[in-house]
Amino acid sequence: MNFVLRLFLLLCLLAGGTAVRAESVAVPVLSARVTDLAGTLDAGQKAALEDKLAGFEKVRGSQIAVLIVPGTQPETIEQYSMRVAEAWKVGRKGQDDGVILVVARNEHKLRIEVGYGLEGALPDAVCRRIIAEDIAPRFKAGDWAGGLDAGVDRIQALIAGEKLAPPAASAKAAARNPDWEGMLVPGIFAVVILGGILAKVLGRLLGSLATGGLAGFVLLFVSGSLVLALAAGFVIFLLSLILSGRGGNWHSGSGWSGGGSSSGWSGGGGGFGGGGASGDW
Repeated sequence: MNFVLRLFLLLCLLAGGTAVRAESVAVPVLSARVTDLAGTLDAGQKAALEDKLAGFEKVRGSQIAVLIVPGTQPETIEQYSMRVAEAWKVGRKGQDDGVILVVARNEHKLRIEVGYGLEGALPDAVCRRIIAEDIAPRFKAGDWAGGLDAGVDRIQALIAGEKLAPPAASAKAAARNPDWEGMLVPGIFAVVILGGILAKVLGRLLGSLATGGLAGFVLLFVSGSLVLALAAGFVIFLLSLILSGRGGNWHSGSGWSGGGSSSGWSGGGGGFGGGGASGDW
């Protein structure tokens, strides 16, 4: 009987723990540098802070994000902010130069979560001072935007002194190594449209020749490889000839549309290890 009672109590405890976890505050999807779920900032204040963070990222490469939530209970702000860091991955991959400022407005708690690569510039003791000296006093006075601005300014000043990879490095590498896979679908779609037009204007054979020649010329300009351009031009000529022979109906039932990329902002793959500090006001 004692065994059955103990088993019952254990199951109750496990069920209770599961219920608590289920009630944890969800981590919002990252789509902007400033996420305000507590209605703390007005549109102008949020836009100004967003612009400041975007400008700093453009110059220095480091990513800083601000998240304001009503509260984090039943989790502590440390537990919640770590979940946010793991989900958002703010900062550049390999540089780990991200910072997340989490504010639990109704619970009067806040935390600065620091990526691995910035723990030298923003050690725990310095983060505590930023909270105590720059952010908390303004929050106590009800100046939410002022507190965030002051905290972000000091964080950015400290990061600016670090030796980090320039933000243009990844862009230059991408220019030297074009994303051929990313260009494949739009390229095929463009060839289909162009081939259909030229086939109607010049006829099937001449239209296909013109399509293949133009595609080869563009590829030669982009890649600088004559062999690749000739091979691609010939393949596209054949493709255009085959498709134009199907009655010219290039769009029958395809229903294809370019979904477009999301305009939202995202993290760069940065890692976090729990560095930073928490405080209240």
